[in-house]
Amino acid sequence: MKRLLTLLGVFLLVAGCANIPLESQPVAVPGDKPGQTPVDVPEPADGLDSLTVIRQFIRNSATPGTANADARVYLDDDARRNWKPSPGLTIIDDTFGTVYDTGSPTGNPDEQLVNVRGFKLGNLSPDSAFIPVKAEYSQQFKLRKQQNGQWRIVDPPQELAVTDADFARNYFRVPISFYSPDSGAFVPDLRYVAAKPQAGLPGRVMDLVLQGPSEGLKGAVKDLLNDQVATETNVRSTDDGTLDVALTGIGGASQVDRALIAAQIILSLQTVTLSRIRLLADGTALVPEHEYWRASELPNYNVDIAPDSEKGLMTVNGRVRSLADGQPVGGPAGNGGYKVISAAQSVDGKRLAVVEERDGRQWLRVGDLGRDLASVDLFGGSLSRPTWRPVARGGGVSGEVWTVVDHNTVARVTLAADGRWVKAGVDATLLTGLGQITELRLSRDGSRLAAVVNGQLVVASIVRTADSVALRAPRKLQERDLKDVVDVDWATQDHLIAATSSSTLPVVKVPLDGQRMDAFNSSNLTPPVHGVTAAPSKQNLVADAGGLWVASELGEVWRPQAHTVTDADPFYPG
Repeated sequence: MKRLLTLLGVFLLVAGCANIPLESQPVAVPGDKPGQTPVDVPEPADGLDSLTVIRQFIRNSATPGTANADARVYLDDDARRNWKPSPGLTIIDDTFGTVYDTGSPTGNPDEQLVNVRGFKLGNLSPDSAFIPVKAEYSQQFKLRKQQNGQWRIVDPPQELAVTDADFARNYFRVPISFYSPDSGAFVPDLRYVAAKPQAGLPGRVMDLVLQGPSEGLKGAVKDLLNDQVATETNVRSTDDGTLDVALTGIGGASQVDRALIAAQIILSLQTVTLSRIRLLADGTALVPEHEYWRASELPNYNVDIAPDSEKGLMTVNGRVRSLADGQPVGGPAGNGGYKVISAAQSVDGKRLAVVEERDGRQWLRVGDLGRDLASVDLFGGSLSRPTWRPVARGGGVSGEVWTVVDHNTVARVTLAADGRWVKAGVDATLLTGLGQITELRLSRDGSRLAAVVNGQLVVASIVRTADSVALRAPRKLQERDLKDVVDVDWATQDHLIAATSSSTLPVVKVPLDGQRMDAFNSSNLTPPVHGVTAAPSKQNLVADAGGLWVASELGEVWRPQAHTVTDADPFYPG
């Protein structure tokens, strides 16, 4: 509970920052340069013992600023001048230990060794993305008593470690937007910037836009800005409250690309400013005749990844039924012609894929909703519930389905020109190497997938080329605390909802980078929960031993779904 309250505090900090208009005068954001300790950073209090010096050094390492000034004051003079910490951070649990190292005495009464031990939660990578890690943390520090009698660190580590709570207080999570040609949508890339000074937030966010997607998303989205694009001046607020973003290097970008670049910038900045945004490129409007922008003026690029179906569907006793009225869908999938094990509806609502049990095996069938479904040459002892890939704007109805065969082979089928569904390859080596895959869900923007592997929640990116599809950068989310996962779905583009067989943590919400975890209210649920489905602007829906339950918010008590029935597995399109 303590950790969840701490994490809720992070959310409130983010929400608070997002509603503060940034209308200060231009502020240049200085880089971190070693040896430039501002004079207004006070020295530590006199008489601190070595353990306290180390603990305060770690606490102050989380305070971004010029040359890590708040942490640098705990170093001796030589270390202050020469310390060059590497980019990024290690985030450790709030509870960590500091003990004197008595096994390796220095032989000098004015020197002491201190060991720090804790638990590593993740790393803030040099590209400002959080990468979850489950590992022990250990670091040894050497301190020396100075001429004034104060203990100071003489060998600071290059890798900075900060506590989870301090990281939450000092860093602001921002979804940087990148374009996906596959779905025609903008995809969020969660990154973290220093929360203060607030006036510099738009500039720091713009720096991340220019850097391109994080390592975990590279190849899964299109980087609209080449290496020559930069900001001509600081991102700044003018006297009339406009946020000026002046670019250079756009060159001969097409009008289509200029419109996409404008959308990318505005979507990325909307969490850190309420001001209208002026977009310039080489001194003129980035988009001709549209110099000033607000987020409300952008077209809805994500319209094609929003589920069209009103209420979704469910499988009950081998048949597919509507969640809206409880009635069977048309065709063999609803009337008992197939023994349906699981099913998935395409994002546009027009097609249905089912796993059918037949002749002691499980087979995939795909086709139009309400009609006969074609049997695909894909079968095994088990197939995971199917999941659909979205289609780019103007690309017609959905035409690709994924599933996992026998827990260890990720397979996909595509719609060929002659109307047949044919198998196609996926390089899933990095994912299957983690263990047995029991569930798989493509994100509705097509850039990522979520999977349940050996009872743990995993996210990976989907990289497509002209002749291949590969899964990259699989990452286990909340590996230490989130176990026994049985189902998962995408609540939004950057948040997942997972169901577990645990009676204490049956349903949780997790950002796609796993930096935090929030538990849903478990009131009214009868563990074990065995299914969950979610989608943007829809109620969260879970299935437990008693039936189907809905809730809109984390703290909300679960209520019976209108057409609840036991042994149902619900699913929204996707």
